Amino acid sequence: MKILKMCLALGAFVLAASPALAAELPDFTDLVDKNAPAVVNISTVGEPNNRRRGTPRNDELEEFFRFFGPPGRRGSPIVPSRSLGSGFIISKDGYILTNNHVVDGASEIIVRLSDRRELVAELVGGDARADLAVLKVETEEDLPTVELGESETLRVGEWVLAIGSPFGFDYSVTAGIVSAKGRSLPTAQNENYVPYLQTDVAINPGNSGGPLFNLRGEVVGINSQIYSNSGGFMGVSFAIPIDVAMDVADQLRTEGRVSRGWLGVMIQEVNRDLAESFGLDRPRGALISRVFDDTPAAAGGLREGDIITRFNGRDIERSNQLPHFVGQVRAGAMADVELVRDGEAMKLRLKVGELADLGSDGAQPTISQAGSGRLGLAVTALTDNELSRLQISAGVRVVESSGAAAEAGIREGDVVTRLNHQAVATPAELSEIAGELSSGRTVPVLVLRGGSPVFLALRVP
Repeated sequence: MKILKMCLALGAFVLAASPALAAELPDFTDLVDKNAPAVVNISTVGEPNNRRRGTPRNDELEEFFRFFGPPGRRGSPIVPSRSLGSGFIISKDGYILTNNHVVDGASEIIVRLSDRRELVAELVGGDARADLAVLKVETEEDLPTVELGESETLRVGEWVLAIGSPFGFDYSVTAGIVSAKGRSLPTAQNENYVPYLQTDVAINPGNSGGPLFNLRGEVVGINSQIYSNSGGFMGVSFAIPIDVAMDVADQLRTEGRVSRGWLGVMIQEVNRDLAESFGLDRPRGALISRVFDDTPAAAGGLREGDIITRFNGRDIERSNQLPHFVGQVRAGAMADVELVRDGEAMKLRLKVGELADLGSDGAQPTISQAGSGRLGLAVTALTDNELSRLQISAGVRVVESSGAAAEAGIREGDVVTRLNHQAVATPAELSEIAGELSSGRTVPVLVLRGGSPVFLALRVP
């Protein structure tokens, strides 16, 4: 009898608590009703490829054939390539924002509205670095638009919602939370100029270019990528912050291209050992591993081994923040740089250059990021031809690494160019510098590996 009373009491408690629990969960219905008309489906037609009619474009589309039939017979004609994505209207006169990869290489772009009208869109401009594109459609009446928010004010854990066309299923709605901010996702050129929002909102092929809303119904991001081993959603998706997107969109609409700031350096992350070797109290900042000649960085006085801790008044905790901050500065503008050099804090003021367009004539170098017997090193001198090929003025090649050097990560084939902030030109110089090091210290070593410079932290035995 007591057990029965307890069960009845528990059931009554659950029933009483259910309305309260439901009231705490967000209601997305009004948000969707208001904003769905401003979301569009985008389909494109590109140049013909070797795919035959009926053959799946990718593994994700195999699910379609369970409903719409199997692939066509062998020998069917070659058809143009097609892609599918989403977008949203940002102005009443027909400007639309989407991902660049949705429309890249398209010979025809079709935009389908919520009332099922289909309009041919013109590509106003695209930016591969930010993966953004602006389209324009012509209509006689004003179009519905979204309200733009501020991604900078988003907080991790905040609810967000996506509307798009995953796998072609128009106006699908998914929701989740902001998982992290400022994620770095390097491009094929090993650049990262977008501080992505990470969410757990379900995103799949076809969602690309669609809007990410906050609970106030404001667009705070553009759904762009997923992290997946299967090609489908696995709980991690990424969106371009709307603040970044609108800066790019405004430039594409007014100038037809995007201008980004550029310094001309290679950088790497500062770990605990490197922080100790450079005299920092903790790991922070962006460590410069190379300064290219005839660049804004060289003209402004930056050096290899400098650790930039603030740029234009903004703290740099991780190295991947520096490209974001620099890229937001217009070419020709002056920037304030705070750094640590040889353990001492200092300030510089330099003029920011302009990053070259992708596919340019290569006037700028490709930007990339890495990671004595007493030290366990056996080295050999470099020939003039080797120095010229490596584009360095001095250095020695490692032929054997053991002991402290091996523990620091120095490998056979590396070229040591600096030890403890001092240039190394010959094996004798390396031995001399190593002999002066105090036991137990952690010192930085700059090596050239695979054409890229990287700092390593070496603890002197």
